Amino acid sequence: MFYEIRRYQIQPGRRDEWVRYMEETVIPFQAEKGMSVTASFVDEEDPDGYVWIRRFEDEQERTALYADVYQSDRWRAELDPKVKSFVLVDQIKVTRVVPTSKSALR
Repeated sequence: MFYEIRRYQIQPGRRDEWVRYMEETVIPFQAEKGMSVTASFVDEEDPDGYVWIRRFEDEQERTALYADVYQSDRWRAELDPKVKSFVLVDQIKVTRVVPTSKSALR
């Protein structure tokens, strides 16, 4: 099992709007597809920073879920263009982490 920590820079001044879109549209859509979204955060020190975390059982599950989400008609036609209107795509940072044996997130 591993987690994917995704760090985004949002277009200046649009973070509140982004958070609403994530929480009302993107996260529910991905959850419907089987994605496990563990957390969603705003950066306390960066007014345009946003972080979210997803959990995967293994690489096979991640690959299948990515295909189900990102190759879907709805993602391609509706959600992806809207996401790209908010996120500075060239600044996305993704870190994969594995919990230690004593982690509460095991």
